[in-house]
Amino acid sequence: MPTPSSSTSPTAPAWTGVIRGMPHPGVAGDERSEPPDCGTLGARCARPEPPGTSRNHASPFGGARPCDAARLATGGNHQTAPRRIGRRTLLRTAAAACAVPYFIPTTVLGRPGHPGANDRISLGLVGAGYRARDLLAESPADLHLVAAADCDRRQIAACLAAAGQANPAVAAEDCAQYQDYREMLDQVKLDAVMVATTTHARTLICLDAMQAGLDVYAEKPLTLTIEEGQYLVRAEQQYARICQVGTQQRSIAINNFGSDLVRSGAIGKILTVKCPNFPGPRPRPALPAAPVPAEMDWDLWCNQTELTEYSDELHPGLGKWARFREYCGWLVTGWVHAFDQVQRALGTDDTGPVEIWPEEPGPDARVSLRYASGTVLKLDMPEDQGPRMGGIFVGERGKIEINRNRLASNPPDLIRDAPPPADKSEYASVSHEHIQNWVSCMRTRTLTVAPFSVGHRAMTICHLINICRELGRPLRWDPVREEFGDDAPANALRSRARRAGYELPRLG
Repeated sequence: MPTPSSSTSPTAPAWTGVIRGMPHPGVAGDERSEPPDCGTLGARCARPEPPGTSRNHASPFGGARPCDAARLATGGNHQTAPRRIGRRTLLRTAAAACAVPYFIPTTVLGRPGHPGANDRISLGLVGAGYRARDLLAESPADLHLVAAADCDRRQIAACLAAAGQANPAVAAEDCAQYQDYREMLDQVKLDAVMVATTTHARTLICLDAMQAGLDVYAEKPLTLTIEEGQYLVRAEQQYARICQVGTQQRSIAINNFGSDLVRSGAIGKILTVKCPNFPGPRPRPALPAAPVPAEMDWDLWCNQTELTEYSDELHPGLGKWARFREYCGWLVTGWVHAFDQVQRALGTDDTGPVEIWPEEPGPDARVSLRYASGTVLKLDMPEDQGPRMGGIFVGERGKIEINRNRLASNPPDLIRDAPPPADKSEYASVSHEHIQNWVSCMRTRTLTVAPFSVGHRAMTICHLINICRELGRPLRWDPVREEFGDDAPANALRSRARRAGYELPRLG
């Protein structure tokens, strides 16, 4: 954080403003922790493709052509092998395809996938790690957890025990347990699911749930690639599902107050936004192999990625697998909260930057991104300093710093009427209002504050940063067509090859 000063110049790295919330972010000695473990996926079985039918979607690693927005719009088929679909899934998919109004009165009689105004919502959980425990602990009594799935059965037992103690009103005593999440979708009468899995498994599970007629709460990072986000947005609209991404700062009053100040022009035109320079992922190295635990289905954990040997250095724990690009974008995507906060404040939820360039070489290079408005987003602060879940907005007439549960401004009067923070810590989960928003929107069939369409745009910034670093050169991005013009190497990195049995489904 810049050293306090009396300067009010919009370009000077100085602050005289007051701070709402807890101690100023960036104070020396501020203890920080990594994001909590997002758990493991509910299992999905790999199935061999019929001979001669392989059309595995391409990436630079598979040697075939990249996806494009136009093909997505026409429902390009990425499904190569027949998918086992249960009776319940078939019925729900058929129901979702009917012409059901997206907005319905809260007095409508509840039914699966459309809970009534006073019904409890039957909830399924996919991914039962530490983050799932937090979500269940903060869930309102409207939700009734009736089933949980995880490819590591040990995690289910531990998660249900913790949830039963922290929030017994939500967790059913006889909660059904599944290793295969598809069996849960087929066999249990559900209205909605929470998906708190590994990043590389999340998109396919969300798509399966939406095709089964369920509403979805998906933890971040939402996607592994830009293409996955495009699929989620299309499915959300096509199946009229109520979806919420776990970017909970959109439900924190003090954060929204700060964003609204920026959007309303309180400090004039925004010249630059400064964010921490988060480290990117590395290719997975050779790791020491270990026997697969008896409770674990390792093939299902690997999901779309290569079926590699089990290693204790991959599972369990987000701090293990998320370091490697095969599974996640590491802290660039892990701290998507910062870029989502920027999008919210700039009013760019339906668009994104148009240029990206590295300021230096390397996998952790500082990167700058320019919006069509001229605003430049700079990742030029040390990762462990400044607003780790927000940014410093530098305008023509002052500055506003937004972090989770914290605001600072120069001039100070700007935030005089800011609401109090939701918690003392910038690292507190504080997801209760966010989950409540999802629940309320499920009843009214209206958009949440963080639908997949919005979450995809924030995640795209993360993916652009990692792609720019990987190529090591400036890029031009078309946020309307969602492509890098005629830049074939860059376009190829919008998607990846997927292992047989884990292809993205056909939408349409």
